[in-house]
Amino acid sequence: MKQYDLLITNGTVIDPAHSLHQQLDVALAGGRVAAVAPALPPSSARQVLDASGLLVLPGLIDLHTHLFAGVSFLGVEPDPNCLAKGVTTAVDAGSAGASDFAGFRRYVIDASQTRIYAFLNISALGMLTDLVGELEDLRYADADRAVAVAKEHRDRIVGIKVRLSRAFVGENGLEPLRRARAAADRLELPLMVHVGNTPAPLAEILDQLEPGDVLTHCYHGNAEGILDDQGRVLPAARHAVTRGVVMDVGHGRGSFSFAVAERALEQGFLPGTISSDLHTQNIHGPVFDLATTLSKFLHLGLTLSEVVTMATARPAAVMGWTGELGTLAKGARGDLVLMRLEEGQFRFEDTKGDVRIGHRRLAPQGIIKDGKVYAFRPSVGNRRQTS
Repeated sequence: MKQYDLLITNGTVIDPAHSLHQQLDVALAGGRVAAVAPALPPSSARQVLDASGLLVLPGLIDLHTHLFAGVSFLGVEPDPNCLAKGVTTAVDAGSAGASDFAGFRRYVIDASQTRIYAFLNISALGMLTDLVGELEDLRYADADRAVAVAKEHRDRIVGIKVRLSRAFVGENGLEPLRRARAAADRLELPLMVHVGNTPAPLAEILDQLEPGDVLTHCYHGNAEGILDDQGRVLPAARHAVTRGVVMDVGHGRGSFSFAVAERALEQGFLPGTISSDLHTQNIHGPVFDLATTLSKFLHLGLTLSEVVTMATARPAAVMGWTGELGTLAKGARGDLVLMRLEEGQFRFEDTKGDVRIGHRRLAPQGIIKDGKVYAFRPSVGNRRQTS
């Protein structure tokens, strides 16, 4: 009887959660990581994948996506756009609220191969349409209903989401934030706050955030951003990070500026997590997928270990899944992505139309979820073997 179900050999394992960056083999059994060690015998596994020339990473976690396809105007299909692109775990950021989360769970979460969690929108409507802001009418911002639904679906809801741009809150100022804060506190879950063109200064919003909360679109380049008029990172933003607030990229269609990111990174202000904010309006550019977003940060000077951490262990910690997701530790979920680090000239665009030419790009070549091969693209030196 074979000891392992699947063995990935000859790849360079990068698992920042355990300071691993070396050539190792990874064995999976029962849908979980069974061993990470050099030269594990191929005869010990039912199936062997040769990952020569590839990076072997924990399955990526995208902390900000929109996956309520067919209902939310922003929703994309999860499996072809997340799992097929190396994202084994995706977190929907507020596409559904208390009134429609049950449908989101039944028809998307439970029906997808991608592992999906969610931040529940404090608006009971969620993000159904772009014709009206979901928080222009405060009757939709019912903390009691949000708490009740979150408790009912506690195994899938990892926090509360609020979008604070004027276009979404209308004349209601920061009252939606206060209601979202109350719901998150009652649930003892993190709060994710969408910023940019907000009705109040960023410092005032940051004062309401607690350790573990997430500020998404941290490099947006719109009004009320992290930089002052002289291009310096706001002291309030630095203080928030010191207090444990997570700065999330949330690239999106209008929320990532190379210029802002470059100025912030020059001053040592790094993101905590890198997410795509993938949705219908950016899937064909400038976002494309999480791997492309990670590649942009390689171009901006972050190390490979840093970008992997920001799309694996860090989002897992935000979700409360440290040790279970975002790592190749023994006993963790058997989620892996095999990446090729390609070299060449690659065009990267931000949401302002600014373009940078990068020289490295992460390209998924194989995806394993819960110990099963979802996709593998063998090439020279990467042949699939069975035994």
